[in-house]
Amino acid sequence: MTPESMRQLGVAALELLIERIDGLGDAKAWDGEFRQVLEDRLDLVPPEDGRPAEEVLHQAVHDVLPFAARLDHPRSFGFVPSSPTWPGVVADFLAAGFNINSCTWLVSSGTSQLELIVVDWVRGWLGYPETAGGLLTTGGSAASVEALVAAREAVGHPQRPTVYMSDQSHGALKRAALIAGVRREHIRLVRSDDDFHMDLAELGRLVSEDRANGLVPLAVCANAGTSSTGAVDPLADMADWCEREGIWLHADAAYGGFSVVTEEGRERLAGIDRADSVGLDAHKWFFQPYEAGMLMVRNAEHLEGAFLIGNDVLQDTVWGANHPNFADRGLQLSRAARALKIWMSVQTFGMAAFRGAVQNGLDLARRAEAYVESSPTLESTAPVSLGIVCFRVNPGGYDEDALEAVNKKVLTHVFWDELAFFSSTSLKGVFSLRLCIINHTTTWEDVRKTLGLVVRLGEEAADEWRDEART
Repeated sequence: MTPESMRQLGVAALELLIERIDGLGDAKAWDGEFRQVLEDRLDLVPPEDGRPAEEVLHQAVHDVLPFAARLDHPRSFGFVPSSPTWPGVVADFLAAGFNINSCTWLVSSGTSQLELIVVDWVRGWLGYPETAGGLLTTGGSAASVEALVAAREAVGHPQRPTVYMSDQSHGALKRAALIAGVRREHIRLVRSDDDFHMDLAELGRLVSEDRANGLVPLAVCANAGTSSTGAVDPLADMADWCEREGIWLHADAAYGGFSVVTEEGRERLAGIDRADSVGLDAHKWFFQPYEAGMLMVRNAEHLEGAFLIGNDVLQDTVWGANHPNFADRGLQLSRAARALKIWMSVQTFGMAAFRGAVQNGLDLARRAEAYVESSPTLESTAPVSLGIVCFRVNPGGYDEDALEAVNKKVLTHVFWDELAFFSSTSLKGVFSLRLCIINHTTTWEDVRKTLGLVVRLGEEAADEWRDEART
């Protein structure tokens, strides 16, 4: 393409993005379409001859990209939303344009240095020692795999390993254990208590039984903010226990980890600095575009011990000898320059703005909890933790089957409502609605309107259930 045609396409894309972001508050929080409809709109066979680039751009913007959860919408509370900064978006554009492969010091020393800087920022926020290190990953799933592989190599690659996690843990940890070589029947789910924290007595019993049967406990996975409720396991007590037992402690902080930039978050995650490894996602509560996961380990040597492999075709990396090659610390050789967006965002806004944005989510979750507790129609189903609020419609006079039906109907109606988007979870068999409030653009008015919508839809659904029961 000529410079002028490149400029025209870039400006058109820029204007479309700014228009989208500026109008988010007035748009639907979610939209989707069925496969057959999308197949009818999109060519299934690659064209032999091309089309004008701006025509292709507009089709992508109108027929592909809108059919998604708008995770950066101020009233998007489903799953774990993401609200990237504009400098982070621009950083990804620049990294793609410069065609950076942040694999070795030889191939990209500039972004390798930025990754060292960002990793050291996170090391300090976690309270890790100088021996700590890490790398940026695609997300929490990859970080979990790399953590358990590092644990496996650190303890000498045991033949019959077991891994322990809470019944509240994310499914990515189970997958990571399988990839790391743990048999499915040797993945232990430890029951949680009434507040969804891991039961340490049950953990101790399972470990003792496994050792008696010739199995080798490899790692314990602690939750530093579960995806369902935001619950935080007793990290300091788990660190004490794992240290005594000689078992690797991994903290899954993919959702809640970046709350440590606030005083409240540091108190909530006390003890995380003693975990052998921590997984975090900057594309969640640190306001970056996907993909921006991270793995940190207390001893950086454990990563290169697990992943460093020589390769003849890479022998020229002697240039930059004694400099770190991030490809030697994890799964990927070809790697995006993920540190650039974090660095540009923090340099642009400063940490005071980031702390305020994280604290906003914590504060709004507490206000939402107070709203639920004062409502005659709503009921809390779990203690509010970090930015997650779990609740349900319960106006009284309904059995559990009826309440589940009513709340499922509320959720179904929300999917087609233009105001907000949220999701559900199951808490020890109780179907619960769930708000994850971490968007830096979300206000109390956004939360209040969403809860008001639930009250209205809940009352309507309850009336419908009552009328159906009578007939």
